Amino acid sequence: MTRQYIDCREFPSDSHCSVAISADTPKELLEVAVQHAVAVHGHQDSPELRHQLAKMFKQGTPPVSLPTAKAV
Repeated sequence: MTRQYIDCREFPSDSHCSVAISADTPKELLEVAVQHAVAVHGHQDSPELRHQLAKMFKQGTPPVSLPTAKAV
């Protein structure tokens, strides 16, 4: 199975978070991403948050260099 990741550097925030998380399964990645979103970014754990995060997953591993930020 291909690793998946989510990278906070791709989404501008006031905290300028530089965390990137990767895992072997979408389930494992989602659980850790939700924990991070709640603890660091102040989001509430909800079905909507989980759905939004899962849509942001990418195949592979996070790049070493900072990706270009996307406009929100």
